[in-house]
Amino acid sequence: MTSVQVDKKHGDGSEAEGATEDGSGEGYQRGLGARQIQMIAIGGAIGTGLFLGAGKGISKAGPSLILAYAIAGLVIFFIMRALGELLMYRPVSGSFSEYAREFLGPFFGFVTGWTYWLFWVVTGITEVTAASEYMQYWTKDATGWINQPQWVFALIFTVVLFGANLISVKLFGELEFWFSMVKVTAIIGMILICAGILTIGFSDAGDTASVSLLWSEGGFFPKGIGSTLMTLQMVMFAFLAVELVGVTAGESKDPKTVLPKAINTVPWRIAVFYVGALIMILSVVPWTHFKPGISPFVAAFEKMGLGVGAAIVNFVVLTAALSSCNSGMYSTGRMLRDLALNGQAPKFFTKLTDRGLPLAGTSFSAALMLVGVWINYQWPGEAFNYVVSFATISGMWAWIMILCSQIKYRRMSNAGLLPKSTFRAPGAPWTSWFALAFIGMVIVLMGIDKDARISLKCAPFWALLLGVSYLIMKARNPEKFAAKK
Repeated sequence: MTSVQVDKKHGDGSEAEGATEDGSGEGYQRGLGARQIQMIAIGGAIGTGLFLGAGKGISKAGPSLILAYAIAGLVIFFIMRALGELLMYRPVSGSFSEYAREFLGPFFGFVTGWTYWLFWVVTGITEVTAASEYMQYWTKDATGWINQPQWVFALIFTVVLFGANLISVKLFGELEFWFSMVKVTAIIGMILICAGILTIGFSDAGDTASVSLLWSEGGFFPKGIGSTLMTLQMVMFAFLAVELVGVTAGESKDPKTVLPKAINTVPWRIAVFYVGALIMILSVVPWTHFKPGISPFVAAFEKMGLGVGAAIVNFVVLTAALSSCNSGMYSTGRMLRDLALNGQAPKFFTKLTDRGLPLAGTSFSAALMLVGVWINYQWPGEAFNYVVSFATISGMWAWIMILCSQIKYRRMSNAGLLPKSTFRAPGAPWTSWFALAFIGMVIVLMGIDKDARISLKCAPFWALLLGVSYLIMKARNPEKFAAKK
């Protein structure tokens, strides 16, 4: 096996020795360049939460959904800058679980690693299932070999993405680059079309299009501020996976240069792709035309009289689903290896191929994704919905651990106990405390909303399972679970 030493530096620029036991990711190959990292960062913030989920948010809150995305986007920026400070202190592939382990203790590292792994397995299951459903748009009336049941497409997508992740990390990066390019192109295209309608007045919507639609149809808060607050959990779900750029730290060619640039693009990404896109769409089509379960992009195209819009959006959401599944394949293998390096998962997950890829962890996760798809087709029902909804709370757990770890790190670095990061989060630790309070508020809102409450019901059972597992593993291997000093 080829072993490639990770070029790991502390915040003061001094070299740090690579070690497999600290989860630094020794053995990974730095195959992700600046172009790929930038698009992974962009693509992580754009998914089905925007292309499909925004329709439900608009119907609940009207134009004020724009404000919800703007405020949540600011919080996401605080989270990403906190992550960036940690990454420049010590870029590691284990990322969130490794920082939680170092600053909060081995138990939190254990919980974070396994929870983030579960998040991506569940997300992978749902996204590959969704991708196979999107294929029915083109195949439902087809004949011959194209007319296949959904499970066939689910199998094909899973196998293809699994194979791509086993060839090289560079191929994973290339797939994410082009998946993200499709999503970005679609949104920019929609913004330009809407801008043309507002200025020139072409299409069926040209006579009624106006920026005044943002407040003339019942006001900016047509259903009250309370309804806007209740959309925040939906909005935060749309941003899940933006933190994926942190998992790439151990395989970036120049993490100290590339990662800060990628993180600093978060504000304009959210401003353009969420806030900007919604402002333009809602200025062309009154918010009352949007319904839950229907993409606002499809509804806007129909209002404009552009029938081809449905096919375009279907292709884009197919791309978004495959992108998410691809990210799941990538991250699960890295998380399992980080856990195994720290004695918190079976040892065989530590093995890498001679290309520096975590074969065992990726294979195990892909197998579970296939089983999950099969279960979903065989027994669709409430039990599976509980597991799927858990993705929201498990994804936010990673954000909580990033913020708590950064607060502890900032305190220690200010005291001179650790070198200061070269990419310090502005306004920290107060911005991190604000972000934590905001996430706490979102979790409370999830408990109030009967549609979102399901997301919290599986959390206690998962916490109990992890707690018992941790105690058993600690009793068997106490030295691996000793707190770092």
